Amino acid sequence: MHSRTPGHPEVGITPGVETTTGPLGQGLANAVGMALAEKLLAARFNRDGFPIVDHLTWAFVGDGCLMEGISHEVCSLASTHELSRLIVLYDDNGISIDGEVRHWFGDDTVARFRAYGWHVIAGIDGHDIGALDAALIQAARWAREGRDGVFAPILVQCRTVIGKGSPARANTAKAHGEPLGSAEIEATRSALGWTHAPFEIPADIRQAWDTRASGAALEASWQARFALYRQRYPELASEFERRMRGELPDDFDALVDEAVRAAAGVVDAVATRKASQNALNVYGPALPELLGGSADLTGSNLTDFKGSGALRRGGTAGDGRHINYGVREFGMSAIMNGLALHGGFIAYGGTFLTFSDYSRNALRMAALMKQRVIYVFTHDSIGLGEDGPTHQPVEHAASLRLIPRMDVWRPADGVETAVAWGAAIERNDGPSSLLLSRQTVPAVTRSVAQVEAISRGAYVLRDAEEAQLVLIATGSELGLALAAREQLAEQGIAVRVVSMPCTTVFDRQSANWKSAVLPPHLPRIAVEAGISDFWWKYGCDAVIAVDSFGESAPAPVLFKHFGFTPENVVDTVREVLRRRASAAR
Repeated sequence: MHSRTPGHPEVGITPGVETTTGPLGQGLANAVGMALAEKLLAARFNRDGFPIVDHLTWAFVGDGCLMEGISHEVCSLASTHELSRLIVLYDDNGISIDGEVRHWFGDDTVARFRAYGWHVIAGIDGHDIGALDAALIQAARWAREGRDGVFAPILVQCRTVIGKGSPARANTAKAHGEPLGSAEIEATRSALGWTHAPFEIPADIRQAWDTRASGAALEASWQARFALYRQRYPELASEFERRMRGELPDDFDALVDEAVRAAAGVVDAVATRKASQNALNVYGPALPELLGGSADLTGSNLTDFKGSGALRRGGTAGDGRHINYGVREFGMSAIMNGLALHGGFIAYGGTFLTFSDYSRNALRMAALMKQRVIYVFTHDSIGLGEDGPTHQPVEHAASLRLIPRMDVWRPADGVETAVAWGAAIERNDGPSSLLLSRQTVPAVTRSVAQVEAISRGAYVLRDAEEAQLVLIATGSELGLALAAREQLAEQGIAVRVVSMPCTTVFDRQSANWKSAVLPPHLPRIAVEAGISDFWWKYGCDAVIAVDSFGESAPAPVLFKHFGFTPENVVDTVREVLRRRASAAR
């Protein structure tokens, strides 16, 4: 426990580890994101004589990584964007945990990568140091100079024997997943002629691998070059340093205020996905580090903003700040993790909420690695209508809220959406998911204090003297709760309406704030077009929810069918109060 060498490498634990790996294929996807970051930053900041961003990105993969479907998603895209500074070494040993992969992995990997458009250096003996060295030098040259004028990612196929040197385990699955054991360790030492004690590194090997002096010299050279760059291009240098530190501009708070004011000025009903785009129209032009995208749903997710431009093959790398990822939800999410790990960008990408399932493990990895990544999930409920239950998310909001360190925002209108975006951009210790509606929702009036309270995850939107009950609502159901409150008032029943756009943020608030918003003595009813199970932790007496899959019908028909009407909310309130009164007798 708390080892610097855990079972799988974890970023932030061991120096030199640049990403957390283990789920196969995602390290490769992260590398694609890092290579993309290098290319875009180089286009933005490099000037003649000043190659400030000038690194290669190296990745090591095995058979299992290339079996995972995500490898196809990201390697195809890497070629499309001509990420020539990405070099991938393929450990082709033909063994995975279940044995010889020829029984289930018959791909011609070399042909596959050539079909993507990659350059391939094939058939290298992975145990021949001279051959490996020559291949890596050639790959690095192609990365910087191209091959016959063509710039593309590079795959180096290294044929190896797993467990080489072990008399009983070499070239078997046992060498992959099991300790050798003391007897086989001694046999392997004998076979290799290795006489040194455990963890003893021979002086000649240590010297050959010790690059501290040369590394320090390279860093000093870069620092000297950057000092001259700063003199020549002070504004570019300042922006580069700020972005690589992950800091926002000094006027970011004013930018959030601008986005909120713009949203408050929209009095017509608007879908929160459109409110999201409106917010991006404020944040995007002012924050050059924002890099967006969508998994082939730009026109639905509305993840582009005015002047963002689309990143295109063959164009200048700095021309676009919106990536068309194609139908690659998993690949998109893992690439965004790589962009965040590299630094210099705040990546966001969109798809339908129901397709967050495709991205799930990359979302978990972003949270595990504490990376600032923003996921834009639109069409967030049965309110999307006729596309039916395959596209109507039910369990997804609750599922995302279960991921530790994932902040899940489900804003109710334009103002909450602008605040949610500001919070997601500002947060630097984990990812955020924005759940946005397809259908329009009414604008809500608020006091200045209420607007400020949105960032605390939940707040009292409408109160009443001697309130008898609290209605908790999120997203598109907030308007429903407000309408029910008016009907209840006409019947002499006073209720408080709490908007809870982000349960995860609310859960981190002080006990005083939480009890002020949700008084312990008042019964509570949650209203959200998703499964009910999540809401019981808030001590609810009832939950108006969707505990089945949806149906194919227009949104108004569906909301009525599933009980999302002011009348049903009123009836539920009355029933809860009746039960409470009966129990008190």
